[in-house]
Amino acid sequence: MRSIWTGSISFGLINIPVKLFSAVQESNLDMDMLDKSDHANIKFKRVNESTGKEVTFSNIVKGYKLEDHYVILEDEDFEAADAEKTKTIDIISFVLEKEIDSIYYEQPYYLEPDKGAMKAYALLRDALQASGKVGVTSFVMRNKEGLAILKPYKDVIVLNRIRFQQEIRETTELKLPPVSKTKVKEMEMASKLVEQLTEKFDISSFKDEYTSKLLQIIKDKAKGKKQKAPKLKVVHKQNDDLMEMLKASLETKKKKSS
Repeated sequence: MRSIWTGSISFGLINIPVKLFSAVQESNLDMDMLDKSDHANIKFKRVNESTGKEVTFSNIVKGYKLEDHYVILEDEDFEAADAEKTKTIDIISFVLEKEIDSIYYEQPYYLEPDKGAMKAYALLRDALQASGKVGVTSFVMRNKEGLAILKPYKDVIVLNRIRFQQEIRETTELKLPPVSKTKVKEMEMASKLVEQLTEKFDISSFKDEYTSKLLQIIKDKAKGKKQKAPKLKVVHKQNDDLMEMLKASLETKKKKSS
């Protein structure tokens, strides 16, 4: 793996030099867009919307539409808004992870201790593990200030970027049913179904089947093998009687278990 950022974790008066690595990799296949007639690669051009003519990169400026006109921004405008350049991941506080809603989570990274930082790194990792808490941090990467948490994962400290509150959309524009404050029979049955389907979460039991199947189809097609479209599964019609459907769901689960 190749590090994408270097700096240090600020933990009280302790500085822990670290390297940052992406913790994830996409499982999607990399597809190219081709012309149907001769399979030549499709290239995209920057075109003036008014004239239809191609515009060179050196003649492109950035602008923000304010009311009915654009305000053009220069390099110095972006520099003035830049976050203060720092190479430090500052731990602001420690909190219980369950207090952070999953909607805020964005991108995970691995942190590796740099030279001479093994002992301090292990101390922070093990302290986080023992406390059951995560460190709330701020840091700057690519001139943009970010918010993140530090948490132990196996034997590594993970920096997981989280979104700011103003980045989360309000739900007021959605048409949603009111939250029920009284227990009804359907709720009791739904709770039984939830309990019946409850099991220990095992991430290794979930695989990206689509990508592996698509790759096999590509290999077969390269060998001239014809593909058959899979048969569509019959979807049961929704019944307005929720109690009836809940009872049927519970019975189905019992039959599968037996």
